[in-house]
Amino acid sequence: MKNKDQWLSILIVAMSLATAWAIRGQFGHEQGAAWAGAIGGLALIMVSKRKDWYNKTGLVALASAIGWGAGGMISYGVVVGYGRADNFINAFYGLSMLFVIGALFGLLGGGLVGLVLDSTNKNKVKWGSLLAEMVAGGLIGYYFLVEQIGFKMTPPRSEAWAIILGAGIAMLWFMAREKRNSAIRVAIYSALGGGFGFAFGNFLQVIGNVMEIQFNMWNVMEYSIGFFGGSGMAYGVFSSKWPIEEKKPKKWVNRAALFIVLVLIPVIVYRESLTYEHFFKRLGDISNLEFVASLSTTLVAIILILMSVILFWKLKDGNYKKKDVVLFFFVYLSVYIFVSYAVTGLFAGNMELNHHLYVLNIMLIFILLRLDNPAMFETVSNQVNSKKWFAYFIMILIFIAVLSIIAINTHGELGGSHNRFPVN
Repeated sequence: MKNKDQWLSILIVAMSLATAWAIRGQFGHEQGAAWAGAIGGLALIMVSKRKDWYNKTGLVALASAIGWGAGGMISYGVVVGYGRADNFINAFYGLSMLFVIGALFGLLGGGLVGLVLDSTNKNKVKWGSLLAEMVAGGLIGYYFLVEQIGFKMTPPRSEAWAIILGAGIAMLWFMAREKRNSAIRVAIYSALGGGFGFAFGNFLQVIGNVMEIQFNMWNVMEYSIGFFGGSGMAYGVFSSKWPIEEKKPKKWVNRAALFIVLVLIPVIVYRESLTYEHFFKRLGDISNLEFVASLSTTLVAIILILMSVILFWKLKDGNYKKKDVVLFFFVYLSVYIFVSYAVTGLFAGNMELNHHLYVLNIMLIFILLRLDNPAMFETVSNQVNSKKWFAYFIMILIFIAVLSIIAINTHGELGGSHNRFPVN
């Protein structure tokens, strides 16, 4: 099979983002998604074998963090409930809207990564113009879809999905105008993967609940969007044609990117999820609660500081080799796993099975990385094939319809289910 070896590199990226996205469920919101997104970007560079990309490691991690993290503002709890409905119209609506939400995560995440890879000293991306257009697109999208015509996906929750949709359309328009075709490919494949992964993950969650599998099935859904979103992003990158970058980023640019990824994102995660008050509320009724909460927040703070100082000191000059990218990736992911253990009660003696699977994933990633497989496809393209992508979209919708039929025939009324539309 042509390009068969490249699929192992895609698998590494898929497992990396999937593991990080599953961990993200412990923290939620934009900051948790940003940390996970950065890990997906690091995995891409780590397996790429593109030496000219190594010096862009911090920028790719930042772009992936911003893109995947922005989608964290989208509320989808009610939409997941629609997918648990016992009738076709609501179940199909739920899975379809989860496809849209997952696609929006991937669209921005993959798109911004593609733009960083496509930006060279000779053909720089106009980041100021892009940012202004995306902000304007987000505002227009929200006020037109939600406020003007009244289309609401998740009432009574936030309709921030419309902001991301508007920003994503503006980004695609910018790419098309600037002829950034390879970046468009990454955005679309990431969107298709992320969308499919979210819808399929919700289906797996429903089936797991019906079968009363004693496992965190919400985590399975999160792993699914990360796995298929990461697969789409990696496939888009490795099958596309990219320019060679002859110059490395300026030191201040690299250091600014590292500061955001290594300091700002962890600080926000700590502030929102890892302070003494959060541990005290989350750990519940256990013996020595005050001591455990104090110990947990202190040790987590120490680990985060050590991670930030060591990696920033090691990487601040921007002269990266593959071993530096590997170090960055494994330390950043390992610390994310550690804080996930801590926030769920590690120092109270509580260690859940899904966390052990995170460790297993990182071990498997290390083993696969040692196989030293190629990443870039032998035949690459920068062609925009909208007809093929539309066909993929239709096939996914048909598959979602089939999943909806299967799901409603496996259960009656489930806890947490919602009906968006009245059913007689």
